[in-house]
Amino acid sequence: MPTSVKIVPKRPRARAPQNRLVVALAYDGLCTFEFGVAVEIFGLERPEMGGAWYRFGVAAIEPGPLRAAGGIRIESDGGLRLVERAGTIIVPGWRGAEARVPDRLIAALRRAHKRGARLLSFCSGVFVLAATGLLDGRRATTHWRYAERLASAYPAISVVPDVLYIDEGNLLTAAGSAAGIDLSLHLIRRDWGASAANSVARRLVVPPHRDGGQAQFIEAPVPEAREGGRLGSLLERMRAKPAPETTIAALAQTAGMSRRTFLRRFKANTGTTPGAWLAAARVARARELLKSSDAAIEEVAATAGFGSAATLRHHFRKQMKLSPAAYRRQFGMEA
Repeated sequence: MPTSVKIVPKRPRARAPQNRLVVALAYDGLCTFEFGVAVEIFGLERPEMGGAWYRFGVAAIEPGPLRAAGGIRIESDGGLRLVERAGTIIVPGWRGAEARVPDRLIAALRRAHKRGARLLSFCSGVFVLAATGLLDGRRATTHWRYAERLASAYPAISVVPDVLYIDEGNLLTAAGSAAGIDLSLHLIRRDWGASAANSVARRLVVPPHRDGGQAQFIEAPVPEAREGGRLGSLLERMRAKPAPETTIAALAQTAGMSRRTFLRRFKANTGTTPGAWLAAARVARARELLKSSDAAIEEVAATAGFGSAATLRHHFRKQMKLSPAAYRRQFGMEA
């Protein structure tokens, strides 16, 4: 095993926004949860962050009172003129994938983007950004239920259906409702650094970084109880010790199944293959080590079961979309 050498990478500095006004849109048929995410994360006072934090406002795009999901009505002190002053604008869902986006709103968002404002959408809110044409030629995501509809209605957009959020600079889109939290924490991390994002996440009692994509939430068949029980104990052992060398035959024998039955039941229980699942387990172990220790990348690779740093980097980038070193900079002990 290589000698462990502590490497202290230079951390990239976060860049606080010059315009700290965050404005969430309110509309008739408002998606209450998504709107609540915007208010909770950007609208609450956070004295622990000091005086330089976001300012928050709500812009009603039409006269009120406005109906919201859950049988409530809201009124806002601001209208579309507030959008003209915002540095960040959030579209917290939309009233329907086929619902028309008002021309005045489209024009206001285009002007805001032209002057450098950041536009964020949560869940179905992506249909509002799509209607502006600003997403043409760019990547975007939305809830997996709407992904095909978005791609069909707006073929110029590169729809990525299996991620939690996408950052395209001043255009950011989140998947399902709760993914709005993930995107918001990402923006805080981008603006104020990992420590600030971690602090907000602790107050929300959520992880500062949620791994994986939407595929893990799509319904999968439930295996028979007898087979699931046997696989459950095997999965726990594999997770606890993701050894670098194992075979399908050995795993099937441990589970007390034929190779064919094992592969079928494994896919039904996990939604993936043993190789892909084991790679994910090894990446998870590597993430723990990168966050909690200063071990060299080579040592992390060996402990996680990858065998070599090159193999670790390959699988880590494939799953996490960033290198082990970049992950440590963002989420390590000193982040």
